[in-house]
Amino acid sequence: MDETEATEATTDEKAVDTTKSDAATDTEVRAEAEIADTVQESPSGVGQGAAAVVSAALGVVSLTGSWVGTVAAARQNLVGQLQTAQGASVAKQIQAVYGDAWQTTALWGGLFAVIALVVGVGTLARPAFGTPGRIQPPWVKSVAWAGVALGVIGLFLAVLKYTGILLGLPSAS
Repeated sequence: MDETEATEATTDEKAVDTTKSDAATDTEVRAEAEIADTVQESPSGVGQGAAAVVSAALGVVSLTGSWVGTVAAARQNLVGQLQTAQGASVAKQIQAVYGDAWQTTALWGGLFAVIALVVGVGTLARPAFGTPGRIQPPWVKSVAWAGVALGVIGLFLAVLKYTGILLGLPSAS
């Protein structure tokens, strides 16, 4: 009888130990699942960083010019040459050949500046519409502000170029 009781006691202890380890395993699995869900739900901020860099790059392009603006200006120059009659006044020829091309360059610069402003302001405003309590990294804010500043400067210069206040066409008289 003693052997039977000893065997039953050992079997009961194993049953208890197995139950405890199963419960611990279930708890660990749930905890790991919650951690995985938390990691997947929280955004990494890579998109905001990329948007900030794009904003700054577009701001620089608005100041320095772009390939698209150069091609559009060259096209406008050609159109001005084709549409201007040989008997037209010198002032009209200058405006058609050079002035319209200059304004086209200014328009493209202004377009890039506006896009830089929109992307930069959107990047700065994004945390207000995101996860509460999530802080935007300081470098993202800095680069986004740089994009906004460059966009403002680029837009200002584009308006001055388009209106002829900055480097206007020479007078033909």
